[in-house]
Amino acid sequence: MDKKESSSATSSAKATAVKKPAADKEKKENSTKKTETLKLKGRYTGVVGKRKEAVARVRMYKNGSGLIIVNKKSFKEYFPVIQQSVIQQPLKLTGNLKSLNFSCLVRGGGKKGQSEAIRHAITNGLIKLDENYKPALKAKGWVTRDARKKERKKPGLKKARRAPQWSKR
Repeated sequence: MDKKESSSATSSAKATAVKKPAADKEKKENSTKKTETLKLKGRYTGVVGKRKEAVARVRMYKNGSGLIIVNKKSFKEYFPVIQQSVIQQPLKLTGNLKSLNFSCLVRGGGKKGQSEAIRHAITNGLIKLDENYKPALKAKGWVTRDARKKERKKPGLKKARRAPQWSKR
């Protein structure tokens, strides 16, 4: 009986091994169908932008009215006036200020880092929308992620580089 059980176990293992690749193909087909339907609805896939410790995830919607939502609030409520203009810079440059809507989720960092992360994500989204925008956006320096971060504190120092005050006596 042991031989029958082991042979049936190996045959069932072979059968499941055969089923997995077919299931993977179905999943791939379903995922491509989903992205096609999203594009048909006028929504582009999310784009990520980063600056310092801030990470922004942005979704673009075609045929919009220039609405920008940040963490379920209007961006005018969420950011001070200076950061509002930073977010709108790539839209003004490309002329899409009133033709697209954006939904943004931002985590980490301060207001300035968050606004620049959103600008980076919007820039990447506009390039996905139309490759012809890339040279103008790249000339402004918004395509490249600004990788500067706060330097870590070192032992024996007060900050990253600030040494304790030295006294002669």
